[in-house]
Amino acid sequence: MSILLPKYTFGVGDRFAHQAEAQLRACVMAAERGVDVIPVWNKSNREHTIIGSRPASVRKAADRAVDRLGWRKPYFCDADHINFDTVDGFLDACDFYTIDVADWIGKTVDASAFVAKHPELTGELKIPGIDRAFDITKEFVDKTAAKYLAAVTEAGRIYRKIEAAKGKGRFVTEVSKDETDSPQTPAELLIILVAIADEGIPIQTIAPKFTGRFNKGVDYVDDVAQFTTEFSDDIAAIAFAVKNYGLPATLKLSVHSGSDKFSIYEPIRTTLAKFDAGVHVKTAGTNWLEELIGLAEGGGEGLVMAKEIYAEAFDHAEELCKPYATVIDIDPKKLPSPETVNGWTSEQYVSALRHDQKCKEFNPSLRQLLHVGFKIAAKKGNSYLDLLDEYKEEIGRNVTENLFARHIAPLFL
Repeated sequence: MSILLPKYTFGVGDRFAHQAEAQLRACVMAAERGVDVIPVWNKSNREHTIIGSRPASVRKAADRAVDRLGWRKPYFCDADHINFDTVDGFLDACDFYTIDVADWIGKTVDASAFVAKHPELTGELKIPGIDRAFDITKEFVDKTAAKYLAAVTEAGRIYRKIEAAKGKGRFVTEVSKDETDSPQTPAELLIILVAIADEGIPIQTIAPKFTGRFNKGVDYVDDVAQFTTEFSDDIAAIAFAVKNYGLPATLKLSVHSGSDKFSIYEPIRTTLAKFDAGVHVKTAGTNWLEELIGLAEGGGEGLVMAKEIYAEAFDHAEELCKPYATVIDIDPKKLPSPETVNGWTSEQYVSALRHDQKCKEFNPSLRQLLHVGFKIAAKKGNSYLDLLDEYKEEIGRNVTENLFARHIAPLFL
């Protein structure tokens, strides 16, 4: 029996593997209100490398949380953004694989065989759910396929490596195509999906690129109406591909949100209801920032640690930001000096960091810097991890409340 992905799934990354129970509690609260939101604990190879952890730690934390809370619904562990060279370390622990082939997009190949195989893609294309037809030329199909076929072929190579190790139907496959130069149109997404079907990849989620900025840990930046149109059109294109090309019925959009995209939650909710569709939100809640908030809120050594981490992040901002340059927008002028932050009360620190847009003290630049600053906490080792245990109550309360009230409720309840 194949593993099928439920309708609503949430990526709940837990960089330091301490908050799985608090995260799962938010899903329990949703279930008590009649909506199943299925947790997908994700962690990338880069994050494991920085922290010095292994994929097995994610599985262990998730299993323990499920056991303690008596969760009887599905849950998953995601090998986030893996490629052919990094997937091996995730094969034992994970049952969800986000295949990242961004580096292969644009490596032009001869697409003539694909074009010849799919004459139905040319001409006037009408996709149910989209109020306009697409006039698709053979040249357009050839150009689009040439751009993406190498990436699809590489995704197939990675998929078959996983399948050989785990067995057919024993894991969930996502293909990520969001890290490219421009959003895919519905016609382009359809061509990509047809190529994936030809490659024999039974994907259950796909992550296209949307218009706008999806910066880490802060709200969406751009035209919400444009996003709404793109999101709706992509769902329609997926439904069309499922019906006509034999892709899994569970196939749905994956939104690589970078977390906290509050302004697009209502359009997502409305569109899902319109199509009776599911969604996978790749990152729901920036968990490690809730740890910092809990430490600061608790005062004492927790607040001292939170201030130390900010000071070191401030001093190493260029190094920390470089790997995330395309997904952060930090205004250096709006970053308070470490000396200023050192004089803050718990309330001041929390107000600056917590993502409450109604709070005039909220500082998006500070939040983004700390978002990418988890490397600082990782270097502190047990001195940080021990505080997570000491301030477990404060941190857990913030983790659960953030995930449920700011993410699950607006999207699904």
